[in-house]
Amino acid sequence: MRRRKFITLLGGAAAWPTVANAQTPPLVGFLSPTTSSAFAALLPAFHSGLAEAGYVEGRNVAIEYRWADDRSERLPELAADLAAQRIAALTTVLATAAALAAKLATTTIPIVFTIGADPVRFGLVSSMARPTGNITGVSFLGNVLAAKLVQLLKELMPAARRIGVLANPSNPNTKHDTDEVVAAARSLGVDVTIANAALDADFEPAFEGLGRGQVEGLVMLPDALFLARADQIAAFATRRGLPTIFPRREAAVAGGLMSYGSSIHDALRQTGLYTGRILKGAKPADLPVVQASRFELVINLRIAKALGIAVPPTLLARADEVID
Repeated sequence: MRRRKFITLLGGAAAWPTVANAQTPPLVGFLSPTTSSAFAALLPAFHSGLAEAGYVEGRNVAIEYRWADDRSERLPELAADLAAQRIAALTTVLATAAALAAKLATTTIPIVFTIGADPVRFGLVSSMARPTGNITGVSFLGNVLAAKLVQLLKELMPAARRIGVLANPSNPNTKHDTDEVVAAARSLGVDVTIANAALDADFEPAFEGLGRGQVEGLVMLPDALFLARADQIAAFATRRGLPTIFPRREAAVAGGLMSYGSSIHDALRQTGLYTGRILKGAKPADLPVVQASRFELVINLRIAKALGIAVPPTLLARADEVID
């Protein structure tokens, strides 16, 4: 059926418009914390998932984009603007803050998120298996792995006694992630210096502060801004001779030393697929939150040589990808 359908919630509220009529393609709202240019390389993964569900932008689905341009304080306003449109679904990507803004904006429009955090901890869903309500999505579990990044960096540099952490103070995951990193570092006999960056202009002073702190390695916490600026951060780190581990493969490819995490492309493809399924009539409450199950260790040997680091053979043997 191509008629607009409504599901009536307890209490009589109309909810979940599924598909528009045959003459009008359904409209999807798309909310990103980044800039459109920074997200350009990732957008095809979302479109791929939509296509798997039978939807192609410009043919049988329309998408209304909103970009926060790395200003997280704009997310609630942008989410509310999208919710006021005649959208059949609202998709948020790469930021817990974007998902929380969408939840605040509507209790009826289906929401599909892509986040690195635990959605239960932030109250986005009641459980991973049975989300309930109007929200579901994909968790690539980047924030769950913060402690693992410390362990891998220590394995790379067993003599290190002080490491740095690059964190975005505007990210709602930051306190949890830094606490995890500090606890993991202390268990390994390592001290931690935290450097904050919420805007492009913050990176230079952040790295200057890390230099003054005489850190021997750096952990980059999961964050949409950091992912979008992976090449810039990798260049800062290499120029200062600072071995850095990232939570995304894209950073190692862009010139970072090492990365460990799940595929953001896979997560966005699944997000597109879930969005398409909702357009076909599926309820968010019936779609379990998808969790990443495969994590990749990537080592850039070219950067290791430039930094004068001999990567332990045991670490190389466990790498899923080695960039020469």
